[in-house]
Amino acid sequence: MSVIAVTRLELRRLFVRPLAWVLAALTLAQLAWRFTLLLGGFLAGQIKLAALPGGPGYTDLVGVPMLSSILTGGVLPFGVVELALIIVPLLTMSSIAGERSNGTLPLWFAAGLPASRIVLGKYLALMLWLVLWLALALAMPLSLAHGVTLDWGKLAAASLGLLLTLAALAAIGVACSAYASHASIAATVALTLGLALAGVDIAAQKAGATNGVSGWLALSSHLEAMLRGLVSTADIAWFLIVIVVALALATQRLAADKERG
Repeated sequence: MSVIAVTRLELRRLFVRPLAWVLAALTLAQLAWRFTLLLGGFLAGQIKLAALPGGPGYTDLVGVPMLSSILTGGVLPFGVVELALIIVPLLTMSSIAGERSNGTLPLWFAAGLPASRIVLGKYLALMLWLVLWLALALAMPLSLAHGVTLDWGKLAAASLGLLLTLAALAAIGVACSAYASHASIAATVALTLGLALAGVDIAAQKAGATNGVSGWLALSSHLEAMLRGLVSTADIAWFLIVIVVALALATQRLAADKERG
């Protein structure tokens, strides 16, 4: 069985689970509400914006803020990033831990599949679901592209940051699922790690330290640059390191389980 076959099987399982559909419906409805509020604020401030040469436009006030609350704050509902911190652990919790608790993990090993193929196949299936979810979220601000001026470069950079964030969170979730004995434990640990990475530099910033180890470890510091339209190899490398390390740990754990039988 190839990686593609594992991905196809896992994707089929993912789409027949009610949890995936419920999460998609609830999060997209909430994102639609956020889009409506952002668009209302943008339209209400048109007169003031027209008097500001070179002021923020639709992309800065609606397009990019749809993706994250990092740049907006306030009382608006969560953006894609904040929702991803919650839903990705829920989607990944059963990927391997569920197989272990249900006693079906030995069936994968009996098929002669190496641990790397199992992990990669399940990870790719999750990423396909998340990419579709992100595409539906992006369709909201893009639906008005014919009537507004979009900064395609900035929106593309922000979308790349979101895609890398989803990929990193999914890899962490799969690794937690590989080490956990129950799905609930995997979800709790993945959620905790995601929140820790997102806010590890908050204390340092309050203390006046804007650089250092905490700033490099923080997911938000690498994502924020992309949300502002700045793409650097250092930020991309950070996401890739997180993804590779998490998937390597998941593979190592699954290989150890296979050796123990």
